[in-house]
Amino acid sequence: MRVYKNLAWFFKAYYKHYILGVIMLLLVALLQLVPPQVIGRTIDFINTDTLTVNILIGLVVLLIAVALLMYLFRYLWRLLIFATANRLGLELRSQLFKKYVSMSPSFYQKHRTGDLMAHATNDINAVNMVAGAGILTIADSIISGGAVLITMAVTVDAKLTLIAMIPLPFMVILTSYYGLMLHKLFRVAQAAFSSLNDKTQESIAGIKVTKTFGYEKEDLEDFTDLSAEVVRKNLSVAKIDALFNPTITAIIGISYFLSIFFGAKMVISDEITIGQLVTFTTYLGMMVWPLLALGMFFNILQRGNASYDRIIKILNSKDSIKVTHEISSVPEGDIEFKIDTFRFDDSDTVTLRDVHFTVSPGDTVGIVGQTGSGKSTLIRLLLREYDPNKLEEVTYGGQPLSHFDVQTIRKKFGLVPQENFLFSTTIRDNIAFTNPGAPMEEIIEAAKNSYIHHDIERFQYGYDTVVGQRGVSLSGGQKQRISIARALIMDPDVLILDDSLSAVDAETEKAILNNLEKLRSGKTNIITAHRMSAVMDADKIIVMSNGTVLEMGTHDELMENKCWYYDTYKTQSLIQSLEHDLEVITDEEASDHD
Repeated sequence: MRVYKNLAWFFKAYYKHYILGVIMLLLVALLQLVPPQVIGRTIDFINTDTLTVNILIGLVVLLIAVALLMYLFRYLWRLLIFATANRLGLELRSQLFKKYVSMSPSFYQKHRTGDLMAHATNDINAVNMVAGAGILTIADSIISGGAVLITMAVTVDAKLTLIAMIPLPFMVILTSYYGLMLHKLFRVAQAAFSSLNDKTQESIAGIKVTKTFGYEKEDLEDFTDLSAEVVRKNLSVAKIDALFNPTITAIIGISYFLSIFFGAKMVISDEITIGQLVTFTTYLGMMVWPLLALGMFFNILQRGNASYDRIIKILNSKDSIKVTHEISSVPEGDIEFKIDTFRFDDSDTVTLRDVHFTVSPGDTVGIVGQTGSGKSTLIRLLLREYDPNKLEEVTYGGQPLSHFDVQTIRKKFGLVPQENFLFSTTIRDNIAFTNPGAPMEEIIEAAKNSYIHHDIERFQYGYDTVVGQRGVSLSGGQKQRISIARALIMDPDVLILDDSLSAVDAETEKAILNNLEKLRSGKTNIITAHRMSAVMDADKIIVMSNGTVLEMGTHDELMENKCWYYDTYKTQSLIQSLEHDLEVITDEEASDHD
């Protein structure tokens, strides 16, 4: 019953619906006691040769009236109980989704996507059954079973009723044992389903890589193995589940035997009439459903317990990002990095050390370095995807970022991440994502500034082109430029390009940067890049290496230092020059051939 205690908040909110639903169940239970009495009386009338046409018509009318009333009340309890239970599913899904979107990236490193999806589907459906079918089965088994037992004892014979109920304690013991086993096995089965869900999501998302390496056969084998494991786990659940009905049916069979054996003796000794025995056995048949319902209840209860435990574990997860002293005002002023050392919570390795620099309002700051040098980690700390080990190590306007609400901080920034994510909708909607009410003129202007407008015009449906899942129908460079347009239409105080020009050629990169220089004049910009050409015009360039600042200065100052930046810039310039010469030669050869 633990799950009902945990769901008390829901039942408290909708107790009127459930009370009315149970009242309808009670009325149905009382009405269904009438037909066996009618049958028994009819048999006695026939046996005593006292049945008349008027009596028969009266009995038939009574049965029809009872049937119509039962139809009405059954409709009402289904509406009241099942419709209300669906609201629980809605509420839990809303709570889960709210939890998902509010959690920091570290949460998603610990929980797989398929597992989170399983919580929002199978687990919620199992809990939903507790509030719907669970309430029905326990209420109906108690009300119907109790009403039938009382009627059997009062209208037929109390002694015969006690005899018929002798096997019932064995049923309670067995179904309780089955329920405990079911709880354990169902949790294991749900975990297996989560793994399968995660594998399916991962395989579909990575289908291009799978096909590129010809890994389809192995991927299918992995999926088949996981599917077989899910089947095995669910078969274990089904084997226990399958024990409920035969156990209850066997016990009912024993009750029938005892009832007929001792009932026949009582008829012979004139303790009860033949009509009363027929009524009694009819009532005993009506006990089948309450007992089956009780077995179903234990089944539903244990599944719901296991699933709700999994859901609660997610809902009780604590976010690693916290507000220490909430400041309602929007941050203004310098952004300062004063990081002595930083390591991720789940790592003993120092990721950043001795990183000290300031980003003043209106500055364009470039951050360069090799892969793994710590560029993106700085951006994540600035966006509060992670918190520094000491609160004062990253400040905005002199205040630690943790003093501000996370959403307030992030509204200051427009981010174009390394991994560009586009939604499965139109290009227009993807660009306007950060400003849904933006007019078409602004969308087109943002596309022009990100140098994607002409590409979009060449598509058959233009801005109404649906890009597919994660922008699958677009090239890497096109996705990057649409992501830049999405950030520009937001007109953020601080624009962050996190290596978001890597998939475009040098000429397109230069055109985009020129547009940004005009559009973002006087506004703060942070650009991380591998190509030095992307940051050479920045007010300040930070060179990162192995998590620390290797060099800092303007392009000219760093060129004079003749260190890593100088060597890398010269190497990249030489490669770019050679590529340009090769293109020219190729074009000339093609022209001569024509």
